[in-house]
Amino acid sequence: MPLPDKSAKCEDSGLAGAVKSRSAHVVHLTHNDLDAVGADAIHRMKYGNEGVFTIWSSVGKFAALFSLVASCKGNGDLLSISDLGYHHDTAAIAGRARANGWIVEWRDHHRWRDDEVKKVAQEVSLLRIDTSVCACGIVARDLAPENPVAAEVARVVCDYDLWKHADPRSAVLGQVLQRKKNREHVRDCLVAGIFSDALIEQEYAEIKAEMNEMMQRSLRHTTITGTKYRIAFAPLYGYPSETAHFIRDERKTDIEVIISKDGKFSLRSVPPVSHLIAREFGGGGHPNAAGGSFNFTIIERFTWWLFKKSRHFDEFVKIAEAH
Repeated sequence: MPLPDKSAKCEDSGLAGAVKSRSAHVVHLTHNDLDAVGADAIHRMKYGNEGVFTIWSSVGKFAALFSLVASCKGNGDLLSISDLGYHHDTAAIAGRARANGWIVEWRDHHRWRDDEVKKVAQEVSLLRIDTSVCACGIVARDLAPENPVAAEVARVVCDYDLWKHADPRSAVLGQVLQRKKNREHVRDCLVAGIFSDALIEQEYAEIKAEMNEMMQRSLRHTTITGTKYRIAFAPLYGYPSETAHFIRDERKTDIEVIISKDGKFSLRSVPPVSHLIAREFGGGGHPNAAGGSFNFTIIERFTWWLFKKSRHFDEFVKIAEAH
């Protein structure tokens, strides 16, 4: 049976009030994918389900949500951040959190520059950056080093997050979590060491059928350009990671840019340049997988919807091929 949900969703307008009135002594601010779900499960193995208040965050909302929590009284409680990388405001926000009584611990596997590490490390109690594993792996190693269930969760999660594809369970869970409604259910299963059940299997079957239709639709509207790299630009209808790799297999591309209706994009690349490109578009991530935004105007949203073309393509190609 799933555990009672003590999470707070990013979009809740009453989030500040919920943080202020929390009974849990650990606030876990994390991403919103399988890596984050696994990390949250291990936090709950360590601190108990009632002891953790979870905030799921997109990369784009991270700074705002971090600032919101930092503005609340910490009262000596732990603010644990996982699977979220450096943002130019985060050192200052961490300083405010510390001054407001929070103990801040940060575990991440994205790439940080040395100056970024130095700035944030001065403001937090713990900063652990390790690009060789997923964030869940770092959390498991730190919080539950002797727990075999935590170790197994980390192995499965890292298999998906690092694109190893050696464990079929990881692909199922990763795709099931493309639907955010499944987040807490999967999390609670992982807390109990369960990697599949009837609900997960049913969701996966539905998603597989839906995903194939959406990937084919994206492929039909793909534009390929570039000289140094073969770069694909395609509209997002769902499942960005899977769509990118489907296009790569079908069109033999080097870089795939999967773009949503508002200009936000998911980026995948064979050369290890995704994180460098994404930073030029207000985002970040890993060398082979990242995200950013073209910040479409209202007119650009319309023309993208209508023609599946954008003036940003040329700018992107120029930046990509400079690396």
